[in-house]
Amino acid sequence: VQVVESGGGLVQAGGSLRLSCAASGFNIDDYAIGWYRQAPGRGRELLASITSDGITHYADSLKGRFTISRDNAKKMVYLQMNSLQPEDTAVYYCNANIYNSHYWGQGTQITVSS
Repeated sequence: VQVVESGGGLVQAGGSLRLSCAASGFNIDDYAIGWYRQAPGRGRELLASITSDGITHYADSLKGRFTISRDNAKKMVYLQMNSLQPEDTAVYYCNANIYNSHYWGQGTQITVSS
């Protein structure tokens, strides 16, 4: 079982990025997938999740700026991030919850410049 994030980078404030989470070793459409982030000196926080049925959940703090989606045919989950701000700077992680076992990717860095 493996998840791999991609799509991070440097972006100016107000810009957008789309992160991708690629799955291998399991059927991504069968399990809940979540996006998390961890900023320096802070704990890891849940940003958004999507169930196998496509039900989504978002952290209230995002204020509608982020959208999670999945493409089961491509075995991918995405996080579209708009109106990025410097406080969004963090390492972003994809997580697969498989029978209450959590599988993490290596993370992808996003840096938002002011």
